[in-house]
Amino acid sequence: MIKRLRKVGNSNALILDKPILELLGLEEGGEVQLTIQDGNLIVTPARPQLVSPEEMSEKLEYVLRKRKDVLRRLAK
Repeated sequence: MIKRLRKVGNSNALILDKPILELLGLEEGGEVQLTIQDGNLIVTPARPQLVSPEEMSEKLEYVLRKRKDVLRRLAK
């Protein structure tokens, strides 16, 4: 997926679509940890919540069902 940085004041912002936030278990105002490894930017939730494989599967199915069209466009 390719995203474009957007100018916000004197900075640039990376806008994360709602389906991505849902998959990460984040919401507006949530905190993320930024790591640079081998020239790659890695974004992870600052305080990840542990979920069971069954719960993760349910959440993934929900997001895929609810956001199918958006995810298809993001994949292009």
